[in-house]
Amino acid sequence: MASVLPLVLVPGLLCSARLYGPQIVALWALGQVAVADHRRDADMAAIAARILADAPPRFALAGLSMGGYIAFAMMRLAPERIAKLALLDTSARPDLPEQKASREKFIAMAEAGKLSDVVETLTPRFLHKNRHNDATLKRVVREMAAETGTEAFVREQKAIISRQDARPLLAAIRCPTMVLVGDGDELTPPELAKEMAGGIAGAKLTVVPECGHLSTLEQPEIVNAALSEWLSN
Repeated sequence: MASVLPLVLVPGLLCSARLYGPQIVALWALGQVAVADHRRDADMAAIAARILADAPPRFALAGLSMGGYIAFAMMRLAPERIAKLALLDTSARPDLPEQKASREKFIAMAEAGKLSDVVETLTPRFLHKNRHNDATLKRVVREMAAETGTEAFVREQKAIISRQDARPLLAAIRCPTMVLVGDGDELTPPELAKEMAGGIAGAKLTVVPECGHLSTLEQPEIVNAALSEWLSN
């Protein structure tokens, strides 16, 4: 069954459209698919407003990690326009003090010309422990980081640091929602996905086996099937 809804995909931190390469190939036949540019603002509400300005009047929205934070900001601004919501490997919680300190450290490293060192530090956290030596996935992470660049990375981190706690928003979400997480996601572990799914009425939770934070790249067939079902029903 073809979807009547356009789909807007929002990437994560240090990620480009490559994050959704397998999904674009699999989902384009269901309807219009667009990947949002989330790199141009240092404030979560500003990113959300810019994406909404370019988005169709009514659409399905999927975001991974930072993309999920942006999706929550978009829900605050225009819930009537978002017909379906998919939250992938993300969290409704704001940063803890130690998470904020880590981000500020990465900002300083990037501004000192050491973005490649940031990427090398983050890559093992992005991937399932069994994929730490996966040369193909590591190359894609490096390519996405290069496409992001230092200035956009700094803006992204500042936006993430300043984001609101989305937990109070969960009960107000009324559209069909899917929450998906890799079982080995170290950055936004399954308990955070369970918290979101438990707070959104009727939300479906999918836990992807043998999968880390970048589920769309690590287990694309499982993620594609989950997104196809979410879009088509």
